[in-house]
Amino acid sequence: MSRTEIAKRYVLFIISLFFVALGVAFTKHGELGVSPISSVANVLSLKFSALSLGSWLIIWNCVLIVGQIALLRKKFQLVQLLQIPLSFLFGYFTDLGMIIVSFIPANIYPVRIVMVFVGVVILGFGISLAVIANVIMNSGEAFVKAVADTSGKEFGNVKIAFDVFCVIISLVLSLIFFDLTIVGTREGTVISALLTGVVVKFFSKRLKRPLDTVLND
Repeated sequence: MSRTEIAKRYVLFIISLFFVALGVAFTKHGELGVSPISSVANVLSLKFSALSLGSWLIIWNCVLIVGQIALLRKKFQLVQLLQIPLSFLFGYFTDLGMIIVSFIPANIYPVRIVMVFVGVVILGFGISLAVIANVIMNSGEAFVKAVADTSGKEFGNVKIAFDVFCVIISLVLSLIFFDLTIVGTREGTVISALLTGVVVKFFSKRLKRPLDTVLND
């Protein structure tokens, strides 16, 4: 790839980060849970509110990056360190998204459910853009790939196991921090887990060809 094509692909990836973060903000605003990978940071943000959700997502993503380094060791590619500044950017975008959606009234359950579904659509759209950009993986997906590569397991199976692990951790933290009450991980988390992949496939199928035309030299 030429420098121009690489630059265009990274621009698309940054755009994808904004939409993924906005999708997280929509689901968060509905207060019915967020996507599995964001659920741990969500619970921590509810307990330790001095830091925003975006800040906790930065911390969580950096933990996953350290996990990749520990798993891959010498096989860890230095280019993957770009995940660090991109994680900070994602955290900033998430907090910006929270400001954008804060003006939407979500006081009744039907509106909250709608917020979750809208969030999942935006999240899936953003992920599809990242897949098409094809330059670097976000820290969550990269961690899953590191586990899959070192264990010899299929990526898809590891991804499912990782999502379940994140949900379990978030539930345990919630029970510990909130007097045996489940907070921050609800039906929205399940909806996100079940539908995000479907939305990603929907948009990827329709956007890949026109975007590749723009991206390719």
